[in-house]
Amino acid sequence: MFKFVQNEKFYLPIIYIAVGILLYVIIAKTITSISKIDINKHSKGFDKRKNTVIALIKNVIKYTIAVIVIIMILNVYGVNTTSLIASLGVATAIFGLAFQDTIKDFLAGIFLIFDNAYAVGDWVKINNFTGEVIALGLKTTKIKAYTGEVMVLSNSSFTDVVNYSLNHSKMLIYIPIHYSTSIDEVEAVFTEVKKTIEKEKDVYTMDLLGIDEFGDSCMKYVVVIDCSSMTHFGAKRKVLRLIKKLFDEKGIEIPYNQIDVHIEK
Repeated sequence: MFKFVQNEKFYLPIIYIAVGILLYVIIAKTITSISKIDINKHSKGFDKRKNTVIALIKNVIKYTIAVIVIIMILNVYGVNTTSLIASLGVATAIFGLAFQDTIKDFLAGIFLIFDNAYAVGDWVKINNFTGEVIALGLKTTKIKAYTGEVMVLSNSSFTDVVNYSLNHSKMLIYIPIHYSTSIDEVEAVFTEVKKTIEKEKDVYTMDLLGIDEFGDSCMKYVVVIDCSSMTHFGAKRKVLRLIKKLFDEKGIEIPYNQIDVHIEK
């Protein structure tokens, strides 16, 4: 029994396995420690992407160490590992050809994560489909439209992404005003609207740019709203409601097309 324990076929595999486990634990802890350095704390969704990449790296390291340990153990028992490695190389090539589309998706997913193209919760436009990113994986991206449809895209099936969540949204609003209306009175109304609308939590600023056009039946004022991402449509509705309410109070007329109908007897 003592001679068997001294046999390298007994203790070397145990040593290789122990060293492999220890090596993985050290590398995994090092990666975890490095990942705690907050190098991009202001980037939305960065933690989710970072955790995805870290999990991927750890899995690759784990399986790589496992393969190396197995090959070393087989070598102890006299297995021709050179021919085995060559066979694995051929098998890997065949596997790569068979699953090349899947591999492309995984690589594209890794690049999307590292490039910080978008995160879960961002509003994006991909392949003429606009919606909120509800899932970001290494193989696919899921986008949910405002009306509820969900599109599942392979990460390698697109290259161009429009991300609406990386910056503020701006909305230009054109307000028709009758030519008989006092300019000072109109601008006083816009100033009052500005004070009210800028108190909304999603609105940063509202600016009156002035008269933009002299039309056939009215002059057009233009205002611009700077607000949180994808809240500009709601902000526009609030501004129009306030303007209509104040115009009614001040007796300011909003011009509209009128049709005269003549009935022949």
